[in-house]
Amino acid sequence: MRPGRAFLVTKRIFWSLRHDPRTIALMCFAPILAMCIFGIAFSGNIENVKVIVINRDQGAYVPASNMTIRISDLIIDNMDEKKLNIHHMTDENEAIGAVKDGKYSSIIIFPEDFSRSVVNASQGGGEQAVLRIRSDQSQVNVATEIVQTVTNAMLKTLGDRGMKTPVAMDVSDPIYGKGARFIDMFVPGIMGFVVFLLTTLLTLISFVGERTRGTLTRLFANGLTEGEIVTGYAIAFGMVGMVQVGILLTVAILLFDIMVVGNPLIAFLIASLLAVVSVSLGILLSSLAQRESQAIQFFPIIILPVFLLAGIFWPREAMPLWLRPLSYLIPVTYAVDALRSVLIRGWGLADIWVQLLALVGFAAIFLTGAVYMLKFMRGR
Repeated sequence: MRPGRAFLVTKRIFWSLRHDPRTIALMCFAPILAMCIFGIAFSGNIENVKVIVINRDQGAYVPASNMTIRISDLIIDNMDEKKLNIHHMTDENEAIGAVKDGKYSSIIIFPEDFSRSVVNASQGGGEQAVLRIRSDQSQVNVATEIVQTVTNAMLKTLGDRGMKTPVAMDVSDPIYGKGARFIDMFVPGIMGFVVFLLTTLLTLISFVGERTRGTLTRLFANGLTEGEIVTGYAIAFGMVGMVQVGILLTVAILLFDIMVVGNPLIAFLIASLLAVVSVSLGILLSSLAQRESQAIQFFPIIILPVFLLAGIFWPREAMPLWLRPLSYLIPVTYAVDALRSVLIRGWGLADIWVQLLALVGFAAIFLTGAVYMLKFMRGR
């Protein structure tokens, strides 16, 4: 090997990059984007989780202090206000309905004899207090954090008063997702992520290839309009996406034995609608790339925000408050929420119509944008 010739190859590559400002910009921008998103999304703790507290505690007389206290109030005061956004209710059925509607994540219930049981147990009475938590287990990470936060508050309260007797935590009756595992929450997110990624990139590269090979020019020469071409592509690659959805659902159910409480056909509909959105986005992005190599450069721009901000791997409750609204600008967010709600919560179409409407809106916006971009490129 002659080092001089190898150096000439290196020089030629850098010379070609000099005339490709888009690639240079991506090389500089992608690492910054990745570090910022990873750092911000994963640096936070789960915060501002909306929970309901039902406090029926009647209090108890403590001889040592010669006063009646409600230990439940002390535990609530010691709960981390950054992590739990507490709302008080008195009717358990109303609280259950609020959690079922997705407005709150858990219900923390203090029984009438809570303080009395704690005091008696601390005096050797042998009676153990029981605190109930009824959670939405479709978000396993969030439910676990709620239990941990309540436990910390309880231990601090009892420790401050010299009461070492533990309180039993009853979490055996969740409102959704009884027996749910982490993989039951994880797989619906992966399904949405894979459908979005593969369909968008496949459409993007294929459409750019059609243009570079002159196929689009021949289609226009045959009298086809921009709307007809975009619609045809959306139908074709949408069907490809549906096949992928069917495969993903089958593998998830048969191989990983994920929890399926709702109708799998509704889950198929959600993922298929996401595939149409992805096709529309792929066609829209293709107008910004002149060749396949440039199309590949969209990969980090597409993958990173979806990977980190759509709640697939990390709950949105762990993101900074100012960052959370950005997740609702990502179509996958709505698809993943809907998939988890159907598969784990057992929701039907009437319960996820907002997410479906959002996906339809994204598809309409992207398709319309793709049509107008094609017209712009043709100078029409």
